[in-house]
Amino acid sequence: MSLRFRCERDTLVEALGAAGRAVTTRGGALPVLAGVRLELIGDHLTVTGSDLDLTITVDVEVAGAEDGVAVLPSKLISDVVRSLRPGAVDLSIEDDDARVVQAPAEFSIRVIPADEFPELSAADGDAVTLDARAFCAAIDQVEKAASSDDARPILTGVLMAAEEQGLRLVSTDSYRLSVRDLDGTAILGEGQKVLVPSRALKELSRVVGEAETITLRLGERDASFDVGSVSITTRLIEGDFPNYRGLIPSNHPNTLTVSRDALLDAVRRVRLLAQESTPVRLAMSATGLELVAVTQDVGQAHESVEATYHGEDLTVAFNPEYLIDGIEVAPGDEITLETVDELKPALLKSADDPAFLYLLMPVRVS
Repeated sequence: MSLRFRCERDTLVEALGAAGRAVTTRGGALPVLAGVRLELIGDHLTVTGSDLDLTITVDVEVAGAEDGVAVLPSKLISDVVRSLRPGAVDLSIEDDDARVVQAPAEFSIRVIPADEFPELSAADGDAVTLDARAFCAAIDQVEKAASSDDARPILTGVLMAAEEQGLRLVSTDSYRLSVRDLDGTAILGEGQKVLVPSRALKELSRVVGEAETITLRLGERDASFDVGSVSITTRLIEGDFPNYRGLIPSNHPNTLTVSRDALLDAVRRVRLLAQESTPVRLAMSATGLELVAVTQDVGQAHESVEATYHGEDLTVAFNPEYLIDGIEVAPGDEITLETVDELKPALLKSADDPAFLYLLMPVRVS
């Protein structure tokens, strides 16, 4: 096994970091999946990390000296290269050792047998081009509401479904639900839907940068997203997403309209006194909005926020983190909070963008 090339440190750090985010962190997995695979052909270096569910591949132009393939421990090689000064780095592999040299520093790292790295295939569907900015904005609005609990894999995904107007993204962790419509974006056939792991979409959002387009390919069991020099392939989640439409109340008698930034700042302040899983209470009346948080033996916080309210006086309590997540991703300067009573789901919307909604379950308080 041999391989030799020279590359700028910052370029290599970026490639190793991006591919390394797909590397497995699970105990009991194949040891080779804790490594990144480097393949050099001419001046073209391909860096790949995978845990078999998610694969990230980065293409880099380098000064190649000897073609080859090698697998290196992901975290260690990333840390080593990042520790060097900006400038050229020489990496060479002979037999079982990788040498990383930037005089006067020199490192020798044991490699992982490359033939143990699994064969990985990309999704084979037709290529569809997406507007990178609009698609990533939609991802940011829904991925936080997806669950991180692998015991319920269906809820760790984002539903991508064909709608009459275009594409709909939906996520829920059973405590909140986020829906974003992308009108005019047609990537699925009529009635078609797929469940994409939120982790893969989060990584996609992270690598988009200044790119203008994303190329999507949907296979039967996989989806791949190409953006610039990075390719992200993920296994789709199998199973039926919950019937979320039945969760969205059709009639809300109470409506609060408030400045998005003013509410966000106030909730962040009051949350400081909402400790030990204490909710933040929103007291809504014709005079406006008051936020209250009380934690026994710690203290309490109150803050009034200018707002317009139509409906009966009502106090509703929410998990402050979930409430902040929804306010942060709501588009526009003003948001509305529509409620039925203190126990039924509340709807948080943008006052001027009907393509987004965030449904939040209240917290029962005595």
